[in-house]
Amino acid sequence: GCCPLSPAGAQSTQLLVEPPWTPAVLWDRVTLTCQGSGTPGATAWYKDGRRWWLEESDEVFVTESGTYKCHKSRTGRSNPVNVSN
Repeated sequence: GCCPLSPAGAQSTQLLVEPPWTPAVLWDRVTLTCQGSGTPGATAWYKDGRRWWLEESDEVFVTESGTYKCHKSRTGRSNPVNVSN
């Protein structure tokens, strides 16, 4: 079984990119921040559809190009963010 429908106005998981312009490119020293609700310190990261490292932090520094997403236990998966080189 999966997910009960969220109540209206429920938060979603947001993946914030720093610096905020698009497209995100590696030489800008891109940092991704995962915002959402769930167990503190339990942020799962995905790169190109595969589970990335088990990063405790809500913030990661990107060193490789790819498509990144994060997942919070309560609010689910974020929007994908593409980082190119």
